[in-house]
Amino acid sequence: MSQQGSAPPSHRVHASCIAFGARGVLLRGAPGSGKSDLALRCLETLTPPARLVADDQVLIEARDGGLVASAPERISGLLEVRGVGIIAVDPKAEVPLALIADMAARESVPRLPPDPLPCEDMLGVALPVIVLCPFEASAPVKLRLAVERLPGP
Repeated sequence: MSQQGSAPPSHRVHASCIAFGARGVLLRGAPGSGKSDLALRCLETLTPPARLVADDQVLIEARDGGLVASAPERISGLLEVRGVGIIAVDPKAEVPLALIADMAARESVPRLPPDPLPCEDMLGVALPVIVLCPFEASAPVKLRLAVERLPGP
């Protein structure tokens, strides 16, 4: 934040972020939990594909009553693919966040999510949270469906 306090509140989180159109999803989990793997599959297997916003580090800024995610400049457009290396992709510069997806082992994922979804406060903004097993073959489709079921545009 600037010395005058004019910059909007922001912070950096260890996560990945993808965009389904104008809706961003923050993929959270421990290192090796499948965040980048799920992001890659959403980019490569869905029609229309998701877009990468950020991998490994996500900048989150409170703006106009919501949250906007972007990548730190030095890693913008880079995605770590375990066993292959770091690849370049065409990134989306920023996206309003609509959902948090926490990565978990299959046995930790509820069969039916709570209704309504639980929310988490981030920089004073409440975001709904889902839990997914990122390594399931259906995980990219499940994530897209979760975004499509959210209220709003």
